[in-house]
Amino acid sequence: MPETYLALLRAINVGGKNKLPMSVLAELFEAAGCSQVRTYIQSGNVVFRASPAAARSVPGKVAKRIREELGFDAPIVTRSRGEIDEAVRSNPYLAAGATEDSLFMMFLADAPAGSLIETLDPLRSPGDEYQVRGRDVFLRLGNSAAETKLTVAYFDSRLKTVSTCRNWRTTLKLQAMMAEL
Repeated sequence: MPETYLALLRAINVGGKNKLPMSVLAELFEAAGCSQVRTYIQSGNVVFRASPAAARSVPGKVAKRIREELGFDAPIVTRSRGEIDEAVRSNPYLAAGATEDSLFMMFLADAPAGSLIETLDPLRSPGDEYQVRGRDVFLRLGNSAAETKLTVAYFDSRLKTVSTCRNWRTTLKLQAMMAEL
């Protein structure tokens, strides 16, 4: 039975590089066995319905087609509707009264080992905070996203996985889109 999922692509349509029209992206998801495919803004956010088995294969299938047809790598991280709902409910910084403008979510492809989490430097970016919970990193950026040293490259290298980041408003919009399917 189909369920609702979210796919988050990294590094597309950024700075004029890795151009991927959302209409083409939607077609790639449909060809991979997804239905009711919807995209949000130009940064690679896709809400879709699929069986759990199809949803597990989507990142590999779509990334392969992007590489073959468009000539660049676009890592894809997925979440189920339940996982997104839980992440939104459990944001520790929202509960502590942080402003929505300062909140970001980093979505990891894999849950890192505790020993890898311990290699993260809590003082790397003064004024910014993070908490790793399972496959999610909750961020409260006291400075700005442009100035933080808590980047996807930093977390990828330390946690040995692939990540992609969204601001809190986008995360909430994607959650709402998932609820509509």
